[in-house]
Amino acid sequence: MSSGTLYDKVWDLHRVAELSGGSTQLLIGLHLIHEVTSPQAFVALEDKGLNVRCPERTVATVDHIVPTTNQARPFADPLAEEMLSTLERNCSKHGIVLNGIGSGRQGIVHVIAPELGLTQPGMTVACGDSHTSTHGAFGAIAFGIGTSQVRDVLASQSLAMNKLKVRRLWVENQLSPGVFAKDLILHVIRSLGVKAGVGYAYEFAGPAIDALSMEERMTLCNMAIEGGARCGYVNPDQTTFDYLEGRPSVPTGEAWHRATRWWRSLASNADAVFDDELHFDAATIAPTVTWGITPGQGIGVDEQVPMPEQLDPADRPIAQEAYRYMDLTPGQAIAGVPVDVCFIGSCTNGRLSDLQAAAAVARGRQVAAGIKAFVVPGSEQVARAAEAEGLDQVFRDAGFEWREPGCSMCLAMNPDRLEGRQISASSSNRNFKGRQGSASGRTLLMSPAMVAAAAVTGHVSDVRLLEV
Repeated sequence: MSSGTLYDKVWDLHRVAELSGGSTQLLIGLHLIHEVTSPQAFVALEDKGLNVRCPERTVATVDHIVPTTNQARPFADPLAEEMLSTLERNCSKHGIVLNGIGSGRQGIVHVIAPELGLTQPGMTVACGDSHTSTHGAFGAIAFGIGTSQVRDVLASQSLAMNKLKVRRLWVENQLSPGVFAKDLILHVIRSLGVKAGVGYAYEFAGPAIDALSMEERMTLCNMAIEGGARCGYVNPDQTTFDYLEGRPSVPTGEAWHRATRWWRSLASNADAVFDDELHFDAATIAPTVTWGITPGQGIGVDEQVPMPEQLDPADRPIAQEAYRYMDLTPGQAIAGVPVDVCFIGSCTNGRLSDLQAAAAVARGRQVAAGIKAFVVPGSEQVARAAEAEGLDQVFRDAGFEWREPGCSMCLAMNPDRLEGRQISASSSNRNFKGRQGSASGRTLLMSPAMVAAAAVTGHVSDVRLLEV
């Protein structure tokens, strides 16, 4: 059983009670809500005559259903308009802060909470969205929850949970130029599988992790859930503190110094005991692309789609399904596979550094003929910062569309969707069948820089071969 890890420390700090059956009632320090999973939870609350227990610990935004081309109200989609109107009414009724469109603070929930300083080390963070694991990048324990659990947190500011085991993923050396955190996490999931993390929290550690920026760490933790882990985290360090200092919700003055001393103490002890530990070498990782229908079906851009006999027998049935669905042949090189749509954005890769990396590839080049390419900033703040650097013009000059903030083509809850058998190069987090809006559409996951490379060449390309 793990001991002395950040996970153990934060769990113990937030334990309210031990419940019959072995679960723990855990205090939730920060509850993030959005327009998709909260309406039914508020209805359930009202049916029981309950109020929101700690509205000051709940923060709302709108992201999943918002259009990215025209955000004028009312939305053209009446269902999307009703969902947003419902969120507005519920937040007004219960005194919850809503970061709405045009507020300067709206955006994807897992982008705005860190940039506003709401996410801090030592917190427990919950949200009705599976990629809440993103916030673990700050040394928080963060997890996605279902609608019934959203109700529970609204009503009690706590959740009944079972404690996880802790697996440390130690990553040696450094990522090579042209290789990003997205490639690292796709490599990890490829190596371990999409179910390996079930029952675990993942601690990402080692020299390669220490060298990552906060935005790269968020990408890494964002996709821990795709490897089956309930949450992923990185121990807080000076990189964490440098990112947080001066943000709106962060302590100042002497309180800041007290906070950083305490945050530093939360890091896993040198003699911490882990339930499991695995090692990776960052220097050996290439830009990675998914070829199949799960995030675990990934390969280096210089590799070929695996032959069935190369796979574990248990993985062969879904591989056969993926070959058929993706129209790819075992042994086929992934480089050169043509694409139709190139999407840069999402809670995984819609932050400023992601756009900077993609713009470096797009600068001075043109989107290939017949390719639809667009960029969706993760928040209004990201959009303003990118525009201040002229990144929007770099993309426009190259033939990309520059959109308004939102979840966009990460998932099929807004107008940004694939059509028919289109194949997308996407910086998002899931490549499931139908994930991007078409029941037959196909998704290749990759880093923003790799998406930009695909956009200007018209096919999957090794970004390392392009002069940047």
